[in-house]
Amino acid sequence: MNKTITLNNGIEMPIMGYGVWQIAPEKCEYYVSEALKAGYRLIDTAQAYYNEEGVSAAISNSGIPRSEIFITTKVWISNAGDEKAAISIDESLRKLRTDYIDLLLIHQPFGDYYGTYRAMEKAYEAGKVRAIGLSNFYDARFVDLAENMDIKPTVVQLETHVFSQQVKMRHLAEKYGTHIMAWSPLARGMNGLFTNETLKSIGEKYGKDNAQVCLKFLTDEGIIVLPQSTRTERMASNLAIDDFCLSETDKELIRKMDTGKALAADFNDPELAEYLLTYDKNFNPRNK
Repeated sequence: MNKTITLNNGIEMPIMGYGVWQIAPEKCEYYVSEALKAGYRLIDTAQAYYNEEGVSAAISNSGIPRSEIFITTKVWISNAGDEKAAISIDESLRKLRTDYIDLLLIHQPFGDYYGTYRAMEKAYEAGKVRAIGLSNFYDARFVDLAENMDIKPTVVQLETHVFSQQVKMRHLAEKYGTHIMAWSPLARGMNGLFTNETLKSIGEKYGKDNAQVCLKFLTDEGIIVLPQSTRTERMASNLAIDDFCLSETDKELIRKMDTGKALAADFNDPELAEYLLTYDKNFNPRNK
């Protein structure tokens, strides 16, 4: 799948990428290499994944020009604030062995994220970053930051799938030209996604499986998706969605599957915030 989407600053990025969350650092190079062979050109990592160096190694050894690969990474909570974020951005550049990051996000809406965003704006103006945005920012926090910063977020990365289609956030983000980027676009298989009868009946008409139907629906809606798999055959099949079109009837059936609720993580939940801030005390990406 070679489809791209144009961000609000004119930068084009692939609409489908490969995410490396929870891929062990020692295995990351292998799996990213396989993803690149399968045809992925967007790789999504983060400081908190501890595997930026594995992503870099895979890209360096792929033979693919750097200009053809779109790299996303994220600033973690412990690096929040003007000074710490600026240092961490340079550290990510070092680990990724690149002169620029294509898309840089604030990973979580906690800590001094205003200072972080200011550091990201400076990195953008310096040419270290081609686009900046947010991750896991919902409703009020998203609007508050988008209204008060000079550079509007190009992307907000959220848990997005057929059971949580982020209709409200899509309307909010649209005002700023911000695109939704879906983590867990296949809901990690929750709610029986891979065996869901509605998706199965739709897929049977096109010779496609449930995952392919979901990814086609989301990308048709203009949502950037990051399916993750460590199976090479699944990496390839997730990309194979350009050869069919969902009917409007199909799309309406899928829209009705939306519960309006997150399945994996609710970032408006104070208990989750407390957990992340506690976890953050022991996080230091510069030592990993």
